[in-house]
Amino acid sequence: MAEQEDHRAGRLETLKRAIELSPDDADLYCDLGDALQTLRRIPEAIGAYQRSLELNPALARAWYSAGCAESSRDEYADAISCFSKALEIRPDWPEAQHNLGQVLFKLGQVDEALHFFEQAAAGSALALPLSAIAVVIPGSPASDNQAILDARRSFAESQFPQPAPVRSPRRAKADHQPLRIGYVSSFFQDRNWMKPVWGLINHHDRRKFEIHLFSDSPVSRIQHGYRSDPQDRFHDISRLSNHALAREIETVGIDLLVDLNGYSRIERLPLFVQRPAPVIVGWFNMFATTGMSSYDYLIGDDIVIPPVEEQYYCEKILRVAGSYLTFEVDYPVPDVADPPCLGKGAITFGCMASQYKITNQVIEAFSEILRRVPESSLILKNGAQASTGARDFVHALFEQHQVSPSRVRLEGPSDHYRFLQTYSEIDIALDTFPYNGGTTTTEAIWQACRRTTWVGAFIRAS
Repeated sequence: MAEQEDHRAGRLETLKRAIELSPDDADLYCDLGDALQTLRRIPEAIGAYQRSLELNPALARAWYSAGCAESSRDEYADAISCFSKALEIRPDWPEAQHNLGQVLFKLGQVDEALHFFEQAAAGSALALPLSAIAVVIPGSPASDNQAILDARRSFAESQFPQPAPVRSPRRAKADHQPLRIGYVSSFFQDRNWMKPVWGLINHHDRRKFEIHLFSDSPVSRIQHGYRSDPQDRFHDISRLSNHALAREIETVGIDLLVDLNGYSRIERLPLFVQRPAPVIVGWFNMFATTGMSSYDYLIGDDIVIPPVEEQYYCEKILRVAGSYLTFEVDYPVPDVADPPCLGKGAITFGCMASQYKITNQVIEAFSEILRRVPESSLILKNGAQASTGARDFVHALFEQHQVSPSRVRLEGPSDHYRFLQTYSEIDIALDTFPYNGGTTTTEAIWQACRRTTWVGAFIRAS
């Protein structure tokens, strides 16, 4: 690692000397930017790209590299501009098409992102566009259930081999032995992410079930949610390949393996292709079908997987009564506030879903709600709104529907306590579509249902 850093620093000095000799060479400035970006000196890299483009505005690779730099610091709107410029010059550049799709997706332009992913996939043998399509297509307003099934099945068939035969003998389970359940997650350490999961795991009857947690982070990082039981078994899998992890799961003798990642950790999907347990189940975070024959079941309910949609799933559907998610909070949360409209005299709507769920169709629906409710306003809060460029981008989308930026308050990320406090400023929470909220929606209910007087409501457009 030290040798690599020395090499990068040496290349940087060489480029600086070359620029002193050829100060009008756009390519040298682009190379300098790439060297700086490799060293994670992003502002300096962007400065070098800007100088390169001043000297040669038609240098496509400088636009592309600038887009990568802007994306790395979450300046998605600026990255969109850079990648778009690169593609004006080189229209058939798969890497630029893929990267443009990624930043469009971050700002809720899901159908537009799919268009560029599909172009990139058609124009190259790159695997990334296919995986990107599989990840984002459930949130596409233009894609129906058949399109989602086709995309995910195509991705799985092209990227994963056929399921391997079981290598280890299965244990013979006696009637008195507990069922061994293994939960696989890359997010056990994320208290917000896992709230809908711990409520189940914590309440397993340990006389009947032996619980194994296969985690991509150490147990020391799990600070909230999980109530450790001395009978549980924790496995730190962060350094295990999928092949090695499959062997460990087989060795342990897991009877039922539950995937809690879905397409949020696409790198772990090949684990389940190897079928290291007799029964493979997708549960939390599995939005739409996996497209993979290696999953036996998906757990849902009548709302998230209506019976009429079952034909679009590769898996058998197991429905539970009520909600398929649990919800358990074991850390401090803000007190529930009185409805803000009592003091303001006007309704405040709010949505704190991830920006990629707030598509153009959602913005159109939210805009219509605002136009129909005089003096009302809207709060959107999520991680993508951290930059001024992103906020300007989203405000411009509302302006296309005759909604002034003064009526739409955009906020970036904050610590979770402050995030939940924002609900004290919201009268009515709005959900997104077709990609509805999960944890976000349950949190909104949590913050509202504890009010003495209920005035909140959820509006789901369809």
